[in-house]
Amino acid sequence: MKKSRIPIPEPKSKFLRIKCPNCSNEQVVFSHSSFQARCTACGTILIESRGGQAKILGEIVKVMA
Repeated sequence: MKKSRIPIPEPKSKFLRIKCPNCSNEQVVFSHSSFQARCTACGTILIESRGGQAKILGEIVKVMA
């Protein structure tokens, strides 16, 4: 009997490099963050938690695996 292969699903969450809209500081954050992420330079809120996927308020510069 031949075994069928079951593909392993890839995660939907990713790490993102986000640019702050106020001071242009770049910061790495998690796409499904469960808490607010603030800019380390000026304190502006970059991510708001929405239960599942977070709402991103900054500009996404790069998506990391």
